[in-house]
Amino acid sequence: MAEGQAPGPTGWIAKLGARWGVAPGRVFLILLVFACTGTTVLLLKRPVVSCFVSDGAQPLGITVLYYILILPIYNILLLVYGALLGQFQFFWDFEKRFFRRIFGIKGK
Repeated sequence: MAEGQAPGPTGWIAKLGARWGVAPGRVFLILLVFACTGTTVLLLKRPVVSCFVSDGAQPLGITVLYYILILPIYNILLLVYGALLGQFQFFWDFEKRFFRRIFGIKGK
């Protein structure tokens, strides 16, 4: 480290912070939101699928339907967890960019 230079975050945390335009300290909270959302979706799969299938076998149609329906649920959960952890604005902007890309909307 050069003399007079303050130590700062290095590596992948700094890269994510720069990519997302946030301070490196917020990177942890953002990653925590993604982790909580992914875990919740994983834990919801079995009870949701069991509502449609009783014998344990999971037909391909149910799997495809689950993956189609999980997208909006995942996005809502991102906003909920983002709000709970004080990162709502980041995830609101994230969602807007995500849906612009999906639907091919030219924006800012």
